[in-house]
Amino acid sequence: MSCTCTCSQANCDQLVSPSTRTTISHVTLDEERALYGLQNAWVEDVVFSGPADGESVLKECRNVDVSRCQFDLRYPFWHTDGFSLANSTLSQGCRAALWYARNGRIERTQLHGIKAVRECENITLTDCDVVSPEFGWKSRGLTLCNTTIEAEYPFLDSKDVRLENCVLAGKYSFQYVENLVIEDSVLDTKDAFWHARNVTVRNSVIRGEYLGWYSTNLTLEHCRIEGTQPFCYCNNLTLVDCELVGCDLAFENSSVCASITGHVDSIKNPRSGRIVVDSVGELIIEQSPYPNMGEVVVRKPKA
Repeated sequence: MSCTCTCSQANCDQLVSPSTRTTISHVTLDEERALYGLQNAWVEDVVFSGPADGESVLKECRNVDVSRCQFDLRYPFWHTDGFSLANSTLSQGCRAALWYARNGRIERTQLHGIKAVRECENITLTDCDVVSPEFGWKSRGLTLCNTTIEAEYPFLDSKDVRLENCVLAGKYSFQYVENLVIEDSVLDTKDAFWHARNVTVRNSVIRGEYLGWYSTNLTLEHCRIEGTQPFCYCNNLTLVDCELVGCDLAFENSSVCASITGHVDSIKNPRSGRIVVDSVGELIIEQSPYPNMGEVVVRKPKA
């Protein structure tokens, strides 16, 4: 499936005549702040590496296009505004690559350093490969398309995030995130969506444990969900034609409206709402400090 998301920020467009732009190419730079404050420029086929081990090579830059570059030094894109980065590699030594950056497009690029994106705004990644344990923290307006992500704590406390056709390998994913949309993706994670608010996931596979605990306004449509004890302590949880595979002790103390296709191993103490399933292995209603008013309906087999 092709990716439909686009960057709508005017600062991402080229607004400067090519004749007025500087080109920097085919050099190796390793000094501190090598291109600090660069504006209206192309940076092509440059290696940012060397014994000087300088930091912040493109800090405070404006309207720069970077392509076919190798980054091995720390903090290259801090406070950068209006940029593109394509066909490049940010190695494991390129720590904290984008902080406080705004209005950027990243395409066909490897981001392999820890803390790759933090406190950024309006950043789009397309066809990228991300390996960064603390990726996407405390940012707003992140869009990822056709991208693989390997991260332990991805997207912590970020807002207005969209993933489309992505593959995520994580652990504690999307904690405290707000206004998140995920479509046509595969999430292999542990306790994702804890304390998340206003999340919609469509046509995706989610594998993990303790999914969605303490979330508010979490909606999953046409998804396959795998793993133990999902969706406990949720407020306003909605499942539309989802599968729950290997899921036990689900929905404890949650307010939920769910339509589930197939079998659920066990459901425990839903607080309120209605859960419709094809079959359930065990319905556990036991003494609890919370009300257990949720209704569980088993569909009648078709004749």
